Amino acid sequence: MNFAEIRFWGLLAAGLVVIVGVRFLLRPFLGNRGRQDLFDRAALMMLGMMLLSFVSWITVTIFLVVSVCSYLGLAWLLRHGRPWHRAFLCLLIPIQLLPLLYYKYANFALNQVLGFQFDTLRHLMIPVGISFYTFQMVAFVIDTLGYRHPLPRFLDFLNFAGFFPQIVAGPIERRGDLLPQMQQFRFRWSAEDIHAGLAWVVVGMFFKLCLADNVALQFHGRSSDNAYLIWIDNLLFGLRIYFDFAGYSLVAVGLGRCLGIRLTLNFRSPYCSTSIAEFWRRWHITLSQWFRDYVYVPLGGGRTQRWVLNIAVVFIVSGIWHGAGWNFILWGALHGAFLVVNRWLGPRVPLPRVVAWALTVGAALFAWLCFYEVQTPVLWAKLGTLCTPSAYGPAAMKEALALRSGSDLFTILCLLALCGVVWLAEWWSVRRLDDPYAWLRRPAVLAAMMVLTVFLAPGKNNAFIYFAF
Repeated sequence: MNFAEIRFWGLLAAGLVVIVGVRFLLRPFLGNRGRQDLFDRAALMMLGMMLLSFVSWITVTIFLVVSVCSYLGLAWLLRHGRPWHRAFLCLLIPIQLLPLLYYKYANFALNQVLGFQFDTLRHLMIPVGISFYTFQMVAFVIDTLGYRHPLPRFLDFLNFAGFFPQIVAGPIERRGDLLPQMQQFRFRWSAEDIHAGLAWVVVGMFFKLCLADNVALQFHGRSSDNAYLIWIDNLLFGLRIYFDFAGYSLVAVGLGRCLGIRLTLNFRSPYCSTSIAEFWRRWHITLSQWFRDYVYVPLGGGRTQRWVLNIAVVFIVSGIWHGAGWNFILWGALHGAFLVVNRWLGPRVPLPRVVAWALTVGAALFAWLCFYEVQTPVLWAKLGTLCTPSAYGPAAMKEALALRSGSDLFTILCLLALCGVVWLAEWWSVRRLDDPYAWLRRPAVLAAMMVLTVFLAPGKNNAFIYFAF
């Protein structure tokens, strides 16, 4: 579901109109509260499946396969599995992960790592959202068994796993947060919720259409021997991926709020962080919490002598989750190394806040190179350039200014200035108000963002970048 497409909003509006119309016509037959609630939950599920089917039929089919396998496997475990929950769980989770492993990793594992030549694997299209809803259902199974929760109705489980605002790119919700809301869902149309939800939608669309899409047009990523050009690309990509992914997440929060559902805020101004540990508490929060609870803590967390190994495992797996390629593994390993250094030196070497912020953002931007450069030889060449002192000479600076000159340079500077203003607003919201994006949700600022989005959004439609993961 691409929130940046007019088609999505048209389909959503049409679906809601149909639901309201059918609900009105069936009002005589929906006499008691229980029938009304059941109709609303069923209508929400059908709306979500309809919207998902317009992404692609393979997407909705794989989602339903994973959902049915997860639900039936969990039902069997709850009825017959005890006291062998752990053994059967080790069988159910691989079954849940099987479509994800096939579509996302089969080509990399079999062709690139093992050297086979399976041509069909090279052309597999990854079903949209599979990384997100698969992890959400795995967590649901573990939480249900671990905390001995009852099995919900299949309809409520489908709404939990397939709530349309967040199924495609998160947030990755947990059973205790989202399922009770799905079980009590009704189309209530609260003015307060709609007002608050629309504010989040405006901020998210501004992030995506006005900032991320325009920054994407300025990103080239072609130079491998000019350190300044590589850093410019890193900066532009870092801005794009943040405003793009956070934009999607904020729109998801807003749509959920309009329907009376409180989703987790998946981003909390991560580029305002003053340590890499804080960065990961603010970036893709639900994924970080997932790896903390289901990988890091079971390995022993940070209280064992092998805590360095535990961090390395978590972030290498996190890199693999983001994509099938050596570059993603290296990206995860770099962030793991940054966290180890942060834990070792952070308490011993106190830094001024500005310096700590600059080092944190610089480390994150350095690592983004491993995220966007998928060709391993080119990646190593660029990393070598960034780590070579002589690459920062006057000649390289002159070459960079020559290649990024005129209207191109002016456009980049204007975009960076606009992003800087947004950064300052985020910093004020976080540090002074302790409410992420609070300043951006003020009425006057929302009006200004709507105007800027209308006038500055490029004509070219770009899918959300995390659809590829």
